[in-house]
Amino acid sequence: MSTSSSSYFPSFPRTTVSYTLSTSLFIVFFLCSVFIFTSRTLEPSLSPYHADIPLPATADPLLLPQIEHLPLKYPKGTPSLDADGDLTVKSNPKTEGADDVAVVGTKLKVVEDSRGVDPTEKTELREGGGSSGEVSVEGEVENDAESAEHAAVEKIRGCDLYSGSWVKDDDEYPLYQPGSCPYVDEAFDCQRNGRKDSDYLKWKWKPDGCDLPRFNATDFLVKLRGKSLLLVGDSMNRNQFESMLCVLREGLSDKSRMYEAYGHNITKGRGYFVFKFEDYNCTVEFVRSHFLVREGVRANAQGNTNPTLSIDRIDKSNARWKRANILVFNTGHWWVHGKTARGKNYYKEGDYIYPKFDATEAYRRALKTWAKWIDQNVNPKKQLVFYRGYSSAHFRGGEWDSGGSCNGEEEPVKKGSILDSYPLKMKIVEEAIKGMKIPVILLNVTKLTNFRKDGHPSIYGKTNTEGKKVSTRKQDCSHWCLPGVPDVWNHLIYASLLLEAHS
Repeated sequence: MSTSSSSYFPSFPRTTVSYTLSTSLFIVFFLCSVFIFTSRTLEPSLSPYHADIPLPATADPLLLPQIEHLPLKYPKGTPSLDADGDLTVKSNPKTEGADDVAVVGTKLKVVEDSRGVDPTEKTELREGGGSSGEVSVEGEVENDAESAEHAAVEKIRGCDLYSGSWVKDDDEYPLYQPGSCPYVDEAFDCQRNGRKDSDYLKWKWKPDGCDLPRFNATDFLVKLRGKSLLLVGDSMNRNQFESMLCVLREGLSDKSRMYEAYGHNITKGRGYFVFKFEDYNCTVEFVRSHFLVREGVRANAQGNTNPTLSIDRIDKSNARWKRANILVFNTGHWWVHGKTARGKNYYKEGDYIYPKFDATEAYRRALKTWAKWIDQNVNPKKQLVFYRGYSSAHFRGGEWDSGGSCNGEEEPVKKGSILDSYPLKMKIVEEAIKGMKIPVILLNVTKLTNFRKDGHPSIYGKTNTEGKKVSTRKQDCSHWCLPGVPDVWNHLIYASLLLEAHS
């Protein structure tokens, strides 16, 4: 009897095999679905940000979890990742001026630590930065400072800075301590010369309707970076020049980085100084010019020489004026005494010397000569021009050379005709500036100095050694003690520079 192979291998029904195969396929399909679904779920999705953050193809995928936590709104620009993994917000001119800017023109650096990037860690925007998992916003401090400066400027915009009163201020003034500044020459160093009262140091100018922005020496130096500031005028401008050196010196952390470029000490005899501020690549300079027009001499029949003043020719120092970025001019006190006031054989136009000429008219023509030079030689895109007004004197019982006195004054004037006095020379200055093509900022300090009869050196223009009698025959009631009134003039220049920067 033959035996078939089927007797040794029992057969399975077809339905069982089919069921087993279907079940296996279903399990494989289910596992694949779970794997795919899980992979997509865990993958960080950027779809909500696609409209705001277009990513280049070269973007590092490890940075994507960090970007997920960045702000969504960039009204002033479009962020993008560069090849180095830096997120840069590029300016968009169409949205300039938007009010809801979170980050403007700032480069955001994504910083990874050695442990890697945690996709679930919340990223923080903060100043400076540099720690793990943080985005550093460089320039945020600068933006805050600029906003504060803008707010301060808006408070003085439209305010008459030269109409007001003096108020006691023990907090901000003096802007530097007496004896602390090596650039105050003996004639103005009243405390060192023996003046015992000190209240004159603590008065601050308060314009009607506003306050001057707080003086910031470092910010002043920042605004002078790469520039030259030149004061041109008589000894009143040297008074202001020394004040400027002292107030700016307070903004230096290393004061040895400020020095006179040619090694000169400040003295009355020298008429030109250049002080360099190394850390800011700027200079503050002084050029002596008593009249702003040209002084000369003429020989008479006896062979003697007499001084002349060419009111139609600019001062010979004008070549130095052209190089300055900020110019501060003054003239006034030399027009009220000596040959200038008498006007005999002194004033000159062309080759002609007037036998007699009115000093006021000579002043008017000299200012026109100066104004013409400014219009022809100053570039208003690169240079800024100030003219500082006449600084009041406070002589009693005569003038500087005839027994005038101001000794013993310890408080500002509180009432009297001097407060409302306004010299004809200042009206001539205003007339000259009004007719100019180049804009000139008038530092009209006349009225604010009318108050300050207490601010002059008086008998303290020379060292008052203990036990030694100081002559009171000639007192200085024209110049000003330092620290003192000229510091306020420079405070006003600072306020004007703030206004210019935000105009």
